Amino acid sequence: MQSEEKWDFVLVSNIHEMGSEKEIKRKKFLDELSKKGFTIKKIEDTKLFYGVRAPQHVFRKYQCLLGNPDRRLQSQSSPQDIPVTTRIRIVHFILHNTVTPDFEKLQDLIKKNVFEAAFPLHEKEEVRDFLKEKWARWRGVFSQQPIEKIRCYFGEKVALYFAWLGWYTCLLGFAALAGVLTFVAGITLFSSSQVSREICEANTTIMCPLCDKCPFWVLSDTCTYAKVTHMIDNEATVIFAMVMAIWATVFLELWKRQRAKVVTNWELYGWDEEEEELAMQLINNLQHEPRLYQHSYFRSAIVLLLVLLMSVPITPSPYIHLKNPPALALECQFAFEATARALIVVLIGIAHALVIYRVIATALFSQSGLGLLRERADTMAVMTGAVLHYLTIVIMTKINRRVALFLCDLEKPRTFSQRENNFTMKIFTFQFFTNFSSLIYIAFFLGRINGHPGHYVRIAGRWRLEECHPSGCITDLFIQMAIIMMLKQTISNVMEYFIPWISHKLRKKHKRPKKRNMMLGEEEEAEDPCKRQWLSNYELNEVNIFSLFNEFLEMTIQYSFTTIFVAAFPLAPLLAFINNLFEIHLDAIKMMRLYRRMVPRKANDIGIWLQVLEAIGILAVIGNGLVIAITSDFIPVQVYKYMYSHCVRENHTDMDCSTGYINHSLSIFHIRNFEPDTLPDFNGDEIKECRYRDYRNADDYTYTVQYWHIFAARLAFLILFEHVALCVKLIAAWYIPDVPQKVKNHLLHRKHTDLRKELSMMEYSTEV
Repeated sequence: MQSEEKWDFVLVSNIHEMGSEKEIKRKKFLDELSKKGFTIKKIEDTKLFYGVRAPQHVFRKYQCLLGNPDRRLQSQSSPQDIPVTTRIRIVHFILHNTVTPDFEKLQDLIKKNVFEAAFPLHEKEEVRDFLKEKWARWRGVFSQQPIEKIRCYFGEKVALYFAWLGWYTCLLGFAALAGVLTFVAGITLFSSSQVSREICEANTTIMCPLCDKCPFWVLSDTCTYAKVTHMIDNEATVIFAMVMAIWATVFLELWKRQRAKVVTNWELYGWDEEEEELAMQLINNLQHEPRLYQHSYFRSAIVLLLVLLMSVPITPSPYIHLKNPPALALECQFAFEATARALIVVLIGIAHALVIYRVIATALFSQSGLGLLRERADTMAVMTGAVLHYLTIVIMTKINRRVALFLCDLEKPRTFSQRENNFTMKIFTFQFFTNFSSLIYIAFFLGRINGHPGHYVRIAGRWRLEECHPSGCITDLFIQMAIIMMLKQTISNVMEYFIPWISHKLRKKHKRPKKRNMMLGEEEEAEDPCKRQWLSNYELNEVNIFSLFNEFLEMTIQYSFTTIFVAAFPLAPLLAFINNLFEIHLDAIKMMRLYRRMVPRKANDIGIWLQVLEAIGILAVIGNGLVIAITSDFIPVQVYKYMYSHCVRENHTDMDCSTGYINHSLSIFHIRNFEPDTLPDFNGDEIKECRYRDYRNADDYTYTVQYWHIFAARLAFLILFEHVALCVKLIAAWYIPDVPQKVKNHLLHRKHTDLRKELSMMEYSTEV
């Protein structure tokens, strides 16, 4: 009797009037399920609840077609039992592919409010109790994850996510240690740098104003800023950037090996997703015909032409429908291109808006009556700009998701997996622009497109673009990354937990009906045991189809922060490591206690996310190489040491070779050549010239020979760094096999055993 009361899925509907259109549509859908042999149980409350249970022959067909792929999960005492995860997956597929006489599916009926929800149940079972007590609790932060039990309850796809996240976090500990050592090395050099010492001693070096009507300032006023910059920008940073490029490759290669071990243990190494989907289609409808692949060269040529004309790097889907006429497909593609182009323009516009904000904020802060704000105007502009950038990330994430889904609907991919892959590439591209636009500007454009005194580049002909500090722009990038990562890992995670927690409490409060006997004074009737269970599951938060995708996206963006600009922020791996220790159990608590049960999905890898991570690894090499070559002052200092310092001209061993670098890196500007009405009130007899960060002649303000030497050195370093890093990545990828020899031998022995068994059975049947 207990087994009969286990239900695969629950459908929830509002109570509609008898004979209404919605009531008729609901009845037609339930009748179609009944024709397929489904058992349906109805419970009426403030809503109508329909428990559905599939007949056993559905699961026997699945076992016969695919050779009983779940035999490792079956009970030894009951080998005919189907694992709950498989039951839910098959029933979910049938429910969403059952067609009514009106040619409507469950998703159509949900959109028309015929049904409100459809979900599998969190049931009382041993594995669930274990996960709730040992895994989905904060006290288990440092405990090993029960991946096998996660698989038994949530399916392989969720289990692989947690296996990957655990592996990533484990190896992140080594990157965090390297980052901490780099940062500590920088702290030890806090006051010992010759460059920062020169800045601190430059009491007579008059610098040009940082904005119009701003006062002249003395270079030594920024002593602390210079020390902080050298703490981040030193020789150890170059080594750390190279280490992180290698780490990214080693991490992915070791994950491939770990994944091979896990899926081999699950007997899913050679699992074919397309074969399983075809099997479930045939189980649902014997007359089903597969949707064929088709490629249109004409359509691809049109798409390529549109992309080139609009200069938007969009990758369209190569698949089109057989039933769609070419004109309709082309019309959809035009809509696709226009929408994507509009969003990219919006994202670029937001990046420009953040630049404009920083420029205006610097000017306003410089004229503030508050001394601290006035003296730290540029730093305050960077910090407030970072907070503003974080707010745009929060807002644009929601917009990016809707646009990506809309574009996927236009493409109409052939399968759910293809839809998920297309959606992944689009949303990651949009999110990458959203998260990194401001960082890219600070790293590669800040202080390089602003012009020079007397000929500044201005926004709307009024506000000057920002300049870099004489000790470099890398501290601005450090501040920006630190603020965004800390906000994302505190506020975002707090909201990620408390929003579903509050939502669950409100649903539980508002949707729990009062007992009838308490209102009317009647004797309490025996309550159906299913009713309480269904209601408690209904009160949980809804799980959408991309719930697990959201977790992958969050971690992938974090991985981008941890690798691409890590040369400017060595503590990024440490922040990510600490965050992930809590993220694992935050996700576990949400899945087990705050959300309805996720529909289990079978998988033998993390899908397209591996390709995304590999692409990020390549971007990490390029990004860190550019940060060191362009943003950092490492190259200009080295050029000065070995080409212009006193060490080249004289044989001094008791003096630092970088002595004199600051004076060498500052150009001279004559006050008389300033633009009219841009200077503050000052004594013209005392100040005839000021200094600014650049390599220009004092006569005609053209670039000096030193500028071109440094430019050539930056380019040479970038090429050398990237080639060395990429070569090391390729060697590491070749040296570490994707599949361990143990796994290969296991598969070899299994194939040999199966073939021997087949041959023995053949000979036995021949003898008989």
